[in-house]
Amino acid sequence: MDKMQCQCGHVNPPGTILCESCGRSLTEKEQNSKLVDMRYEGTARRSQTYNKSIIDKVWNFFSSVKVGVGIIVAILVAAAIGTILPQEEYVQVAVRNEDTIKAYYSDVYGEIGRIYHFLGFHDLYSSFWFIILVGMLAISLIIASLDRFVPLYRSLKNQRVLRHESFMNKQRIYGKGYAQEDVLAKSETKLKELKYNVTRDKNGLLAEKGRFSRWGPYVNHIGLIIFLFGVMLRMVPGFYVDETLWIREGETRAIPEVPEYALESKSFELETYSGEEKDGAFSEAVDRVGSVAKNYQTDVILYKKPEDSLPGATEDMEIVEEYPIRVNQPLKFDGYAVYQMDFKLDELKAMTFALTNKETEESLGELTIDLINPEKLYELENGATVELKGYYPDFSGFENGEPQTATPLPNNPGFLVEMTTPETPKGETSFILIQNTIEPFGENQFKLEFQGVETRDVSGLTIRKDNTLPILGLGGLIFMIGVAQGMYFNHRRFWIQQKANGEIILAGHTNKNWFALKKDLDQVSAYASLPAYSDQQEEIEKQLKKEGEEAL
Repeated sequence: MDKMQCQCGHVNPPGTILCESCGRSLTEKEQNSKLVDMRYEGTARRSQTYNKSIIDKVWNFFSSVKVGVGIIVAILVAAAIGTILPQEEYVQVAVRNEDTIKAYYSDVYGEIGRIYHFLGFHDLYSSFWFIILVGMLAISLIIASLDRFVPLYRSLKNQRVLRHESFMNKQRIYGKGYAQEDVLAKSETKLKELKYNVTRDKNGLLAEKGRFSRWGPYVNHIGLIIFLFGVMLRMVPGFYVDETLWIREGETRAIPEVPEYALESKSFELETYSGEEKDGAFSEAVDRVGSVAKNYQTDVILYKKPEDSLPGATEDMEIVEEYPIRVNQPLKFDGYAVYQMDFKLDELKAMTFALTNKETEESLGELTIDLINPEKLYELENGATVELKGYYPDFSGFENGEPQTATPLPNNPGFLVEMTTPETPKGETSFILIQNTIEPFGENQFKLEFQGVETRDVSGLTIRKDNTLPILGLGGLIFMIGVAQGMYFNHRRFWIQQKANGEIILAGHTNKNWFALKKDLDQVSAYASLPAYSDQQEEIEKQLKKEGEEAL
């Protein structure tokens, strides 16, 4: 675009709509308008000026408010979809790795779960495309802010006191008439009393206050950029950890994201309000549900592994601390905190069966199946064996003749076994459930008879570390400063000029709160006897309303 020369002789940058020197309208649209566009003081923005190179096109793309809103909508939609199925950190699996997580979503939620996992919605805030969206939003905020801030700052910094009459009479607040000779001096005195910064030049006066409020949106953007920077830092290893650990009594497990430490659950305790305490503060809740949790805690031992230990290894560890983890009383170490968040009582640990002859009820021995890590083959007396052909921890029925499991947790275990004895050397097959046994190939001579079950409690712990909180707090504080700056303050200006024949021209503008601007102007007018003014926007609206009524 070519530079634009005003009638006053000043050469303006390409894209300028109001002359930087005198304020004349430079475009046909502005010349025909009844009021001038003061949004960016009529200055040229880079996105409206250059459109040749790749850099220009990228700049223009990200400077668009529509693009920024579109990115925000995409982030909100993605966040909403991420709530349809549980996030990975809330999934309960016996062994946590990529394969088991993938299998969980596929087994529990079918094809939808598989697609959900493939697209990364299972770990939404760590998925690469979500991070890209957040990065694009940060880029959009930076470019859109610079595209508007730089020309606005340059224009407000170099404001001219004397303006062309066409600039004055296209302001919303405008007045014209005759007044006393000392009107400028009196106006200056009163405006200074009202805390305006007054600048005089020849026969003109510019009064201004509250300019800092114009930077409120840009302060907002700075706060948001810092906040988004803190959010993106959460993707950097070591800055943010928020992991869930389900640990059973007697179990020792490596702490997720903290490979040099391990945790052993010694026991889980649950206390409730009931019985003698029924008349206390929780009596109504006790009457309604039977019992209310008073305290639940996990007694743990924190271990530190040797430096040369392999991932997942739990040998030769050093005891760091023994600690009872309670609600709101986490175990803290090296910047990490382990919180008691949930629990599960009486999870099945092992089931004991006896291999019995149906007719004679003679037992060939007992076997105990570990429901977390079951063995494939169990050897009993007299050469009898039981081979575990299939294990379904949470049996949910048959699909096309194949047993299915809803979850990897032992909530409703089912076993497909082959029993071999001296009397049945070819083996017999049974499908065993807690309250039912299916013999798919006809009636068997032997059966696995349920003898007992072993249970244990499971603690749901959350491991957290957040080094981004100071950055997020700073971003939030700056954002709120920008909100207050932009909402509760406003930029008010008055131009007063006196012609050689004594005629006075006055104009006023504010970015918002026109009532306060008029109130200030009324005080100045009463003190300095300024000519009457009008609100041209109200007159335009009255005229349009009148024309509409006449058309009806």
